[in-house]
Amino acid sequence: MLNKLLGAAAMVAAAYAVVPANAAKMGGGCSGPNLAKTESMIDTMADGEGKIMAQKEIAMAQDAMLSGKMGACGMHLNKAMHAGIAK
Repeated sequence: MLNKLLGAAAMVAAAYAVVPANAAKMGGGCSGPNLAKTESMIDTMADGEGKIMAQKEIAMAQDAMLSGKMGACGMHLNKAMHAGIAK
């Protein structure tokens, strides 16, 4: 679990180095701290369909963030949070 969190932190740090500051502001809910909080929430979920879906959404949010697609990142992050709450 620690390796996963360190990997996510490294990806977020790389994204902040690549993504212009004004694009980061446009993302709304897409930020390193929000990704980390959501991933921590998902790690505590019971195994099942909801957890798998939330993990996929987190992966898509990270990919979108690294690609500079902050709107898509926010959308996937939002879906991951709701998957964690609903299931």
